[in-house]
Amino acid sequence: MFDIGFLELLFIGVVGLLVLGPERLPKAARTTGMWVGRIKRTVSGMQREINAQLEAEELRQKLNEQQKKLDEGINRVKRDVERSVETPADHAGATPKEHAEASPERRLDDALGRVSRQADDADSDAHEDASSR
Repeated sequence: MFDIGFLELLFIGVVGLLVLGPERLPKAARTTGMWVGRIKRTVSGMQREINAQLEAEELRQKLNEQQKKLDEGINRVKRDVERSVETPADHAGATPKEHAEASPERRLDDALGRVSRQADDADSDAHEDASSR
């Protein structure tokens, strides 16, 4: 903390002995040591708290970055799924305005219905092929 060498300490001790006298010098030295110790503990406690807050803030930033990446990935997958579900035949009877106003849930339900109908048609075609053999 302070850069005090032996010569400076000796000089402070001699001045303290002359000013305080031999009876009060030991008590003054103990009191000074106690206050210096308290100050050092307080400063080190503050440093630990500041470091802990900085580490917590770094973790929060990393967590927010990961959350943003995850949200971007989910949005990208959602868009890909919506694009793959939408085909030109999806809205043969619907106007573009009606399609734009349809909710994503409605569009997903429509797409799932089409997929299940296509699967049923494929199953019926497979049964017809098997029965014709």
